[in-house]
Amino acid sequence: MKLNINFRPSEILSKNGVSFLIPFILITSCFALWGFANNLNGPIVKAFQKIFCMSVTESALVQVAFYLGYFAMAFPAALYIQRHSYKGGVVVGMTLFTLGTLLFLPAKMTGMYLPFLLAYFILTCGLSFLETSCNPYIYTMGSEETATQRLNLAQAFNPLGALLGMYIAMHFVQERMNPMSVDERQLLGKEQFDALKDYDLSMLIGPYLGLGIVCLIVLVLIVMKKMPKEGDKPSNKGLRVAMSQLFKVKNYREGVIAEFCYVGAQVTCWTFIIQHGTNIFMQEGMSEKAAEITSQKYNIVAMVFFCIGRFVCTWLMKYVSASRLLSVLAILAGVLVGGTVLFPDRSGIYCLVGVSACMSMMFPTIYGLALHGVGDNMKFAGAGLIMAILGGSVFPPLQALIIDSKVSLFGLSSTNISFIVPLLCFVVVALYGHKAYVRQNILEA
Repeated sequence: MKLNINFRPSEILSKNGVSFLIPFILITSCFALWGFANNLNGPIVKAFQKIFCMSVTESALVQVAFYLGYFAMAFPAALYIQRHSYKGGVVVGMTLFTLGTLLFLPAKMTGMYLPFLLAYFILTCGLSFLETSCNPYIYTMGSEETATQRLNLAQAFNPLGALLGMYIAMHFVQERMNPMSVDERQLLGKEQFDALKDYDLSMLIGPYLGLGIVCLIVLVLIVMKKMPKEGDKPSNKGLRVAMSQLFKVKNYREGVIAEFCYVGAQVTCWTFIIQHGTNIFMQEGMSEKAAEITSQKYNIVAMVFFCIGRFVCTWLMKYVSASRLLSVLAILAGVLVGGTVLFPDRSGIYCLVGVSACMSMMFPTIYGLALHGVGDNMKFAGAGLIMAILGGSVFPPLQALIIDSKVSLFGLSSTNISFIVPLLCFVVVALYGHKAYVRQNILEA
């Protein structure tokens, strides 16, 4: 049965006459910060490829390390907040997040690739704690009827941070790096190569060190602020018991799979828009550096669409059920990715930019839908959905392998063909949206 929800903060950020506005603002700031961190990655993957003269597949290990941290720490985070509190989980998460960003300085001093991967892993262990804590915490800051809408509102600030991250990456990393291509760098002597690498790495770590300082400030504010304890009572329920109960909830099981595929689609689309755009713009006669910067500009436009889409979809949920909106937008995203596969020119880039508008509401909507019916297993259920972010570690290397294969089919390049990966992911998301709609609006009607 569809809910008619009026979009007024006083209604979606309160419960039993208690306002959660200030805690909502503090926790929502974490959404913006991890959006910033997540969206430095796309251009940074390409930067690492040039700095260390690696293949696309090797540079994509940044995404593997980044999203592996989400997988590794989700259930430890759930166990922690199960025994303590959501606020405690946020504090631990912000501490690890801050530490990971600051580790970029010693990583740069080594001049090696592996320490950067370790820093990314620690950083995202913190993000895993944060997302495992913040998403269900926002979910409980009001009534369950407005939970999905509230999650979309909080997540709407994630792309604002993402936009800033992409802007910083373009102007303070890409534009300041030496424009020499991988082939040109490979011809340098060892001393020249090391000096160039040291300079470029200095440009690369700047945004992360700045992010670490901001994270430290937010951490102090959260520690000092008295936070609500709604739905935040410690529990001794074991992981095995909780997971056994959750596994019986079909809606939740399918939601985890849908989230896994969605995150894979999102990361591949945002990571390889740089690769795809660079290839197309170089064919048009641009230099490699100019092509990369132009591609990043398209990536920023895509994020603007994503950001606007979050607010628009939050409003649309007053009139359209979240599950129906999810399935429709997933189908449209699949069609647009199909255009990216088929069009070898700028038309494919335009399609890829349009995909971001469709993706805008998918993560929080799948998250909110999947939590229906989980009862007192909310914290472990949230952890399972955060573990599903592992999709961001699994699918990019698969797409990178297709790109590196240089295979051609019907005149389409390997980069075009590689976008079949997110296309299949969106098919899974569309099916979940449809099934959730049937369960909540027809079977329960």
